[in-house]
Amino acid sequence: MPRQFRPLDARVLWIGFVAVLLGAVVAVVAKALTALIGLITNLAFYGRWSYDFVSPAGNHFGLWVIVVPVIGGLIVGVMARWGSRAIRGHGIPEAMEQVLLNESRIPPRITWLKPVSSAIAIGTGGPFGAEGPIIATGGALGSLIAQLMHVTADERKTLLAAGAAAGMAAVFSAPISAVLLAIELLLFERRARSLIPVALAATVGTGFRYVLEGNAPMFPMPQIATPTLPAIAAYIALGVIVGVASVGITRLTYAIEDHFEKLPIHWMWWPALGGIVVGVVGYFMPLTLGVGYSNISAVLSGQIGLGAMLALCLLKLLSWSVALGSGTSGGTLAPLFTIGGAMGGVLGMVLASAAPWLQIDPHLAALVCMAAIFAGASRAFLTSVVFAFETTQQPHGLLPLLGACAAAYLVSGLLMRNTIMTEKIVRRGVRVPSDYAADYLDQIYVRDACSRNVVSLRADDTVKEVRHWLASDGASTKHQGFPMLDAHGQLLGVVTRRQLYDETLADDMQVRTLIKRAPLVVREDHTLREAADHMVEWDVGRLVVVSKDVPHRMMGIVTRGDLLAAHARRLREARHASRQLGGKPAVS
Repeated sequence: MPRQFRPLDARVLWIGFVAVLLGAVVAVVAKALTALIGLITNLAFYGRWSYDFVSPAGNHFGLWVIVVPVIGGLIVGVMARWGSRAIRGHGIPEAMEQVLLNESRIPPRITWLKPVSSAIAIGTGGPFGAEGPIIATGGALGSLIAQLMHVTADERKTLLAAGAAAGMAAVFSAPISAVLLAIELLLFERRARSLIPVALAATVGTGFRYVLEGNAPMFPMPQIATPTLPAIAAYIALGVIVGVASVGITRLTYAIEDHFEKLPIHWMWWPALGGIVVGVVGYFMPLTLGVGYSNISAVLSGQIGLGAMLALCLLKLLSWSVALGSGTSGGTLAPLFTIGGAMGGVLGMVLASAAPWLQIDPHLAALVCMAAIFAGASRAFLTSVVFAFETTQQPHGLLPLLGACAAAYLVSGLLMRNTIMTEKIVRRGVRVPSDYAADYLDQIYVRDACSRNVVSLRADDTVKEVRHWLASDGASTKHQGFPMLDAHGQLLGVVTRRQLYDETLADDMQVRTLIKRAPLVVREDHTLREAADHMVEWDVGRLVVVSKDVPHRMMGIVTRGDLLAAHARRLREARHASRQLGGKPAVS
């Protein structure tokens, strides 16, 4: 008798314990990676040995600054060619691909190749965030640990997502948005058995950050006042504008990548070519070099003027999109937040001056657009809203964030089929889930979908009698299997048509002798999801439905056809529009 589904079991305790240890390890790795980026930055731009996380913007290289990103691109290209091509890009699409196609098995060498290559790219001025490589490294580490353990593919996916969430939490001190990012971009589900380990890992990662760096918000900004209703409407309108911009940015990035694909040189050299653009832009606008977390804080706190913000928005977009399109290793979150925040700051200043009655706060406009551009580009909607709140700790920004991110998500979904995270792997033929709906079969009981009028055989019938009945070719003889009942109506088993036509059987043999195993049954209070799972496990096309109170009492039979028929209601509810009140009565 099959067991009814349990959302949690003892395995979750074990996976949760591993996730806690993983979160601690990833937090230390995140700290080590930021230190490595700081070391390379100090060596490349200031000629000193220091692990301080500094910006390259204060360098005094002059035109020689163009050479530094080129050297970094050359090194990354060599590492990608002779190490692993998977280190190219920002890492999250590659992790998604391993989850969807390879049962979350990431090659072990990615665990060190990705962070080292990213540290080199960012440390030599690459306009990327450290969070993408750390998320990718945390996921690779979780996958590696899971591959060394005796776990299922689902549990391996959970540990991969737990490592990624711990990495993001350790960088931004944003545990809730880290969990949401894991759900929206890696797990493609929200189940307790995966959610709990991921949440534990993110909690531990954040706790380690508190110990190592304190609990101050990642992007401090002035206190935000409660927005008025006209201001909220304006922020939502900004979300629409930024949503359109996010579509354009995504298309621009992949258009640049397509142009690199057409170059008549090996892809190993592309990051160096991208480095030329990074260096030239960095010469004219040094703030575009490196991670740029300080730029985000400056934009949100209003420390940058209108002209500087506009230049930062446009030049950071140019530098980052070319570098990313060239295949350099680095993240997308920080660049998108910088571009969106600067765009929002510019629009907020313009609106505050042109329409003071709206009572627009430029700081809040920058925060709203920072989150909205990521919501539009990645469609990680809840992640974007909560991330902006956690990294600034501004509760009055939640309502505008919710409205603006929803607007950006809507515009992006209407104008763009894939996202900045999924376009790359969709081009490779990977089908990426876009909706995380509840399993419809898990909402229907077997008793509500099974066939009640079941054609059965009596145990004391002879083979000759049954064959004669089958030869009558009546409607009831068309089935491929028939339940067998004893004299008291108790279920004994199921006999197939193939068994009944076995030529070695004697005519006077009772059909009860054909029963070779206990009947494959499902209780009437189980769900169709459980019935489908058992059909797959036992490789059968039908199950006898029995009473939950009397185990051998047959109540009906459920087939694969019944499972498909159950989806008819789902399709009808999704596609059939009708008026329930005020319309003409339905004709029966």
